[in-house]
Amino acid sequence: TSRRGLLLFVDEADAFLQSRETTKISEDQRNALNAFLYRTGTESDKFMMVYASNQPAQFDGAVMDRIDEMVEFDLPGADERKKMIAMYIEKYLLNPPGRWAKKVTTQDIGDAEIDLVVTQTEGFSGRAISKLAIAWQAAAYGTEDATLDRATFFKTVELHKHSSEQKDSWLEHAQHRAELLTTDQ
Repeated sequence: TSRRGLLLFVDEADAFLQSRETTKISEDQRNALNAFLYRTGTESDKFMMVYASNQPAQFDGAVMDRIDEMVEFDLPGADERKKMIAMYIEKYLLNPPGRWAKKVTTQDIGDAEIDLVVTQTEGFSGRAISKLAIAWQAAAYGTEDATLDRATFFKTVELHKHSSEQKDSWLEHAQHRAELLTTDQ
């Protein structure tokens, strides 16, 4: 243990700390949540919890009561997306990490093409932009000489957007089914 205390980071915290009022949770999960709440119920200068969630509205009321400050991180704007796209092109295409990673040659992809992709990726998270760059790398590695041309650059964006939309549709369907299964009728 540190003399300065403990910082505990819980990613996807809503999966563990969901509301006991609006969600049917198992007895084991309810007991775990109750034990967690019992042990985190008093203020301390030796212990800090940091929760990350895409769905903080699902937190249990007692968890919300223990949250002193909330910080919202918006999706990246156009300037941030442009910087991220440039950074990931550098990282995954032009200078990929690893001894055996092959550099990608880009053809007819310049600032104008990147600016167009910036507009096409509105609503993308940082993770989605990273995955897009990895998809560009995979598309280039699928060629004989690891080349990413302009047409493939834009086609990969469209495929990535379609894939994201499909995942969102599946998620909405799964959430709807979960509501139907957990609602008393």
